[in-house]
Amino acid sequence: MITFAILILIVAKALPGLNTRISSIHVTRITTIVFLFSGALTLNSLNIESLGSGIGIYSGFYQVTTISQLIEIFLFMIGGGILIAWPQIKHTKSYPPLALAPSTFRSKAKGVDLQGPGTDYSLIVLFSSLGSSLLISSYDLISVYLSIELQSFGLYVLSTLYRDSESSTSAGLKYFLLGGLSSCVILLGTGIIYSYTGTTNLESLYIINSVTGGSQLYIIQGISLGLSLIFIGFLFKIAAAPLHNWSPDVYDGTPTIVTIWLTIIPKIAILFILLELQFKLGTFGTLGGGFNTILVNNSGYLLNLNQINEFISLIFTSPFVPLSFGDSGALPPGVATLPSGGPTEGEGYTNLGFNILKTLLLISATLSLIIGSLLGLAQIRIKRLLAYSTISHIGFILLALAVNTEQSIDSFIFYIIQYTITNLNIFLVILGLTYCLNTTKVIYPASFSPLDSPLDSHSHFWSRTGARGGVGNKDISNISEFKGLFFSNPLLSISLAVSLFSMAGIPPLIGFFSKQLVLYSALQNGYFFISVLAIIVSVISCSYYLQIIKVLFTSSHTLVSLEEKIENHLTNTHSYLISTLTVTILLFFIKPSLILNSTQLLSLSLFYI
Repeated sequence: MITFAILILIVAKALPGLNTRISSIHVTRITTIVFLFSGALTLNSLNIESLGSGIGIYSGFYQVTTISQLIEIFLFMIGGGILIAWPQIKHTKSYPPLALAPSTFRSKAKGVDLQGPGTDYSLIVLFSSLGSSLLISSYDLISVYLSIELQSFGLYVLSTLYRDSESSTSAGLKYFLLGGLSSCVILLGTGIIYSYTGTTNLESLYIINSVTGGSQLYIIQGISLGLSLIFIGFLFKIAAAPLHNWSPDVYDGTPTIVTIWLTIIPKIAILFILLELQFKLGTFGTLGGGFNTILVNNSGYLLNLNQINEFISLIFTSPFVPLSFGDSGALPPGVATLPSGGPTEGEGYTNLGFNILKTLLLISATLSLIIGSLLGLAQIRIKRLLAYSTISHIGFILLALAVNTEQSIDSFIFYIIQYTITNLNIFLVILGLTYCLNTTKVIYPASFSPLDSPLDSHSHFWSRTGARGGVGNKDISNISEFKGLFFSNPLLSISLAVSLFSMAGIPPLIGFFSKQLVLYSALQNGYFFISVLAIIVSVISCSYYLQIIKVLFTSSHTLVSLEEKIENHLTNTHSYLISTLTVTILLFFIKPSLILNSTQLLSLSLFYI
């Protein structure tokens, strides 16, 4: 459906007769309907019986399963919700509001095209969404790379949405260069795996994973190196520390509506493909257990530190070293016998476990928790602060992914759902407050000259002496701009406060339960240090959420007079979506079974189907 919509819009854009008659508002609304209809078609496909075991398409490059279809439904619903809030700015050939400008300047303003987000950007959104949808169903490393590139190219263009803004152009260029570098790392990892195994199909790699033993040491080393590079490239694209430096600059330099897309849609697809790789090639199987080694020789003796280096290669061999107990003769130098009560003959004795993918995820999760919480304290710009908040939440998600048990995968899926709902609501409220701030009447001075007045870097409209013209799209950039908004927009302010409290993990909001599930699964599996660290940084991160709420409810001395206020341009659909998300965040504890049962079924299906 997405592909057909792209082709139809391309034809409509190419035909001059249709291009002049269809406005950007119509195209955005059509794109929203396409997303919702695509979600409905995907839901209908769940009735196919053979979908449970998976249906391979395009020569095995993609595999459609029940899990991938459910994720696509969630992706399309969120994409449609974001497009509902897309700024509706019509194309115009004069400066708005031209009627208020002096007559001597009207003739000068004619013929100037001031256009907002138009047809091209709806097409780019569809292209990026198509890449995300294909990435979820990818079953080959080649299709994974092509899908991630299709998704990323759309994001590069969207990040430069404000072509007249230096900061937006700089952010888009930085995102493009660093994103291209991470794609090269992913491609390098894919090439290494192919050079060692001769295949890029994930099913073939799963088979190799299950049958490869210690005699094929070089194959295991090649796959482990390639997977490590692929994981590093994906961790960059989801802005996980220490590969996060690009995200605060890009989020702050892009329009708010694009920031919503960057923080939600790409991360959903990438996190679920990481779940696929981590589950099948991470902990369970030869590759996962293959990184476990012990400091015991075949005669049943513990090795001293001088002999450990001789057995470093055991890291890439079988899950355990078989032991034989009995009369082994004299003890080698520097070797001690096993303690009494040790394993019987034929059993394994594991003293030290090491898994390269799990270790990589745990290191990234730890750094994300620390950096996202501490560096967020020093931010005064709202989108930079939310970027560090996202990094902190990525730390919780990666922690659940690294544990890799039924319970942790359940918490992993639930955390993604609650993060998406809460983050989407925060940005929708910020957009709503932006529209309210930008809907004021403009009083031009007698000497006003549109052609001599500078163009605001974040607006497609001309401004003079601080006045805003028409329904502009000047984004809220600083936290201080929220000052006193509660007294002019109490409902939006309360919705923002509820969402921020949920992000902080305040009970009984939905954000509290997601963090509780992740921490509980980590503690159950012995990850005590990182669990305590996650609790500490969660408390620290509460301070910068409370900072926004404090400013929001602080009285302002520069309120706009009632004579300057005009009708709020927040659409009914936008308002309804904010209300629905806020109620979900606030009253989740009353009926939690709907989401929790769904996530539990998804996690169990990964392990037992």
